[in-house]
Amino acid sequence: MAAGTVNPFNVSDSEEEAEQRQDGADTERSSSDEAQGHRLGPFSPPPAYSEPVALLSNNRTSPSVDGIPASAAAVAGIGGGGAETRVSLDAIAAQLLRDQYILTALELHTELLEGGRELPRLRDYFSNPGNFERQSGTPPACKEQGVGPGGPLNRAGSISTLDSLDFARYSDDGNRESDERVAVLEFELRKAKETIQALRANLTQAAECEIPSQERKNYKSSPEIQEPIRPLEKRALNFLVNEYLLKNEYKLTSITFSDENDDQDFELWDDVGLNIPKPPDLLQLYRNCGNSLQLHRDTVDVAVNVDPNDLPGDYFTQEPVQQTEAIQQQEEVVQELEYQISLLNSEKQSLAEQIKKLQRTIRNLLHEVIGNRRWIVKSCFVCLCRKLSPAFHQALLSFCRMSADSRLGSEVSRIADSEQSVMLMLGRCLPHIVPNVLLAKREELIPLILCTACLHPEPKERDQLLHILFNLIKRPDDEQRQMILTGCVAFALHVGPTRVEAELLPQCWEQYRCVCVCLQKEIRSSLVLSMLQQMLAEDKADMVREAVVKSLGIIMGFIDDPDKYSQGFELMLLSLGDPSERVVSATHQVFIPAFAAWCTELGNLQSQLIPSLLTRIEKLLKQGEYGLDEHKLHMYLSALQSLIPSLFAVLLQNAPFTSRAKLQGDVPPIEVTRFPRPASPLQDVATIVGSREQLAVLLQLFDHQLQHEGTTGWDSLLWVVNQFLPQLIEIVGRINVTSSTCVHEFSRFFWRLCRTFGKIFTNTKVKPQFQEILRLSEENVDASAGNGILTKATVPIYATGVLTCYNQEEDRKLLVGFLEDVMTTLSLSHAPLDSLKASFVELGANPAYHELLLTVLWYGVVHTSALVRCTAARMFELLVKGVNETLVAQRVVPALITLSSDPEISVRISTIPAFGTIMETVTQKELLERVKMQLASFLEDPQYQDQHSLHMEIIKTFGRVGPNTEPRFRDEFVLPHLHKLALCNNQQTVESKRIDIATQLFEAYSALSCCFISEELMVNHFLPGLRCLRTDMEQLSPEHEVILSSMIKECEIKVENKGIGEAQGSISIAASLVGEDAKTKFLSKMGQLTTSGAMLANVFQRKK
Repeated sequence: MAAGTVNPFNVSDSEEEAEQRQDGADTERSSSDEAQGHRLGPFSPPPAYSEPVALLSNNRTSPSVDGIPASAAAVAGIGGGGAETRVSLDAIAAQLLRDQYILTALELHTELLEGGRELPRLRDYFSNPGNFERQSGTPPACKEQGVGPGGPLNRAGSISTLDSLDFARYSDDGNRESDERVAVLEFELRKAKETIQALRANLTQAAECEIPSQERKNYKSSPEIQEPIRPLEKRALNFLVNEYLLKNEYKLTSITFSDENDDQDFELWDDVGLNIPKPPDLLQLYRNCGNSLQLHRDTVDVAVNVDPNDLPGDYFTQEPVQQTEAIQQQEEVVQELEYQISLLNSEKQSLAEQIKKLQRTIRNLLHEVIGNRRWIVKSCFVCLCRKLSPAFHQALLSFCRMSADSRLGSEVSRIADSEQSVMLMLGRCLPHIVPNVLLAKREELIPLILCTACLHPEPKERDQLLHILFNLIKRPDDEQRQMILTGCVAFALHVGPTRVEAELLPQCWEQYRCVCVCLQKEIRSSLVLSMLQQMLAEDKADMVREAVVKSLGIIMGFIDDPDKYSQGFELMLLSLGDPSERVVSATHQVFIPAFAAWCTELGNLQSQLIPSLLTRIEKLLKQGEYGLDEHKLHMYLSALQSLIPSLFAVLLQNAPFTSRAKLQGDVPPIEVTRFPRPASPLQDVATIVGSREQLAVLLQLFDHQLQHEGTTGWDSLLWVVNQFLPQLIEIVGRINVTSSTCVHEFSRFFWRLCRTFGKIFTNTKVKPQFQEILRLSEENVDASAGNGILTKATVPIYATGVLTCYNQEEDRKLLVGFLEDVMTTLSLSHAPLDSLKASFVELGANPAYHELLLTVLWYGVVHTSALVRCTAARMFELLVKGVNETLVAQRVVPALITLSSDPEISVRISTIPAFGTIMETVTQKELLERVKMQLASFLEDPQYQDQHSLHMEIIKTFGRVGPNTEPRFRDEFVLPHLHKLALCNNQQTVESKRIDIATQLFEAYSALSCCFISEELMVNHFLPGLRCLRTDMEQLSPEHEVILSSMIKECEIKVENKGIGEAQGSISIAASLVGEDAKTKFLSKMGQLTTSGAMLANVFQRKK
């Protein structure tokens, strides 16, 4: 045959030829078999002289002759005999590509390029990336030459499963956003389906080979025996039959047929077999069944340009032996391929299960997105101009999320968009409407009204329907209100911004929180903002103003007009000053964090917002010299406190290390107690920066930067250290230390500030600034100017707001040392103790610090200076009320007993208020007896008879604790000793001392007059004591004498009317003056007195 008829890619086209070779038959093709026109299957054995192992691996190379592959050489040797015919380079390249000798072909291509020659075939192949991404086993060369898919079976590439999905790479913050997860899962599902189709393509022809060769011979030799239908043929016929039924309007039959073959997808021909071309429909097959002609192809195996001398000498004589070896190798190949088929079948089943899981996950996520988060899609478009983190944005929108968990909520949130959907919705809702509409179940009408308002063509009718919606229920409850709000959101998302502004806004004055995310930005920043501002200032309902504040917060999350900053600041102050606690709480939870996020983007947080609040606080303190407005101070300071997380986030996001903050490797988790509990998710620093993982990385870099690299070039942190903190400390020094409310507010502020910024920042930046101002050292003891700051509120705020932030051993030691130094310095300087008292009151409110405070006081008890011991004794009075009785018995009373025997009389006198407080608060009898004995020693010991200061302190203490102490102690101890002191005061010759004692006795008797006093005590002690006191007042203070006379008269009347007194029980002497003329005189005289307001208030207190 001429060289022009040579087919260098010739392979055996009949299955019978392969079988004849396995049986050792002749290698020539049977013309009758060729006439049948069978195509070579993907698992048919190759010719005997080809390399069988190539079917198993594309990377193996074949033996070659002078660089020419053995297969090509063999073809040349057989076909051409000894002819000197050269094979073209293009034919060699085609053969290499056809046999998948890619590396050899690439080497040939490279050598040709180096030699200045280039084959178009190789150039086109290697320049097409698609040739290296296919999963099919058919090389491009075969497709170009029209050769059937006879390549080796390729394994399916592995796909990503659900467990291996890395959702963090699809979002900036790593959070698994549901809408992005849906897109990722849909992509993975498509890839999985494509893989299944590729597997099906490989297995399509494999299924045809499952019938043994002997059975195929039987069917061909006996035409009357019907060959069983193959799976591929069955699926192809099913597809054609279903297609015929659909085309000819047999839809019900088609549906039934599809149900009976539920394992087949009748909408995709590739489900039958990807590598099987779709045949004509049944009608065309029927019409052409008699016209088809069988094609007869004459093929011959030849080879050209092979030199017989290059072949081994016994090549032709050993050919039968080689054929036998080739058959054995082919059998091994068949076994290997069958094993691969079984593996692919198992892999196919595994992939099918994974696809089902993916489909279930997608359905669940779609249900969640459609049911609960449909508004996120719309909000993504209106927030493109802002730089909020997705976590912060989602947390902000959660405050306007409407509930769709119930059946009715699901109906309301799913607006019908076609006539058919309307009919389905009516069918679902009408059964609930008919029996309930007369029983005020009008919320069932909401879906109908909304759907009709969405789809009705007449604008007037739509307006009327929306008017009906907002007036459907006169006073809706929370659930009904929620349904209406959900409907507003669904309507806004469905109709678009234009119709929302034209139709919904005029009807929806109170519901902007829901629909503001669906409006155009011009409307949000002008019309809606003005409307909400008016409602906040004028509406009387707390719930409405609360909703307005939350709506303002939502708007602040979307607004992008810098000119609206001043209006937003005024709205924040207006919301903070609202009388309703609900409105103020909503302001801190929603409005302030959203406003702070906007200010951060504008760059106004550190330059305008925080300085404006500090300026207002300073102005308030200057105006408060004659009375501080504590409410406004709380308002401004609480706003600053709500801005702390945003300020810290600004420091992290503008730090020198921000560009290095990448989520790589294992990130240490954030300690649970690292940050104070946020008031809302919007005040969570992790939400502001994006995620807890990102925050963990930033915190690690933040601490490292402060410890090792410094703050050079870190402008945001330098502003905090050099401007913010000094201004705050200066403000703290101006507030009144006796105002427990102000001290508490600033202490909480500094505590949250230090806890948010961290321990390293507190130790290196905050504490040094306080320590520099306080200057606690022995050299400053006598310098009054240096100790002036110690009497200010700076001391309690530093002690309770900064030193208590962390509770490790070194932190507690630092706090103890500071309090000891303050107590020592103030005592030795004879300075007021108000700052130390404020510290003890604030710390004593927390039982965790009781032991620590007792340690500080014991330091004072054993101090060498009497001044320090006096201070310690007076501090016990503040601590006793909050300490449990066990600590009082074990720590407090022993310390007081020690001080009561102190050599210095001033120290002993200082213990009396603390003993009185114990008598007022403790219930243990043994403990009370010990205190009673100590007080008795003060009163009865001759060495104290002339101690005017001691008597003043005891009378003052009796008047303070008498009404609340144990009745027996009052009757047996307090009243008798007051009588004795009043009697002794009549003999006092020093007028100043006599008036001091008389004044204190008057206050004590006024406080005790509200208590129940028995007749015996009244006659023996109370009345005699009052008469002695009246004797003093007649000479020293006539105004007091009038009141005392009225009290004595009433007591005498009570004693005389014993029966009436027993029937009425305990009656307050002061209260008994009601209805008499003496009442006017009593009250007028009381108003003229200059006694303590606290003592006078006790006059009208009833025994608890």
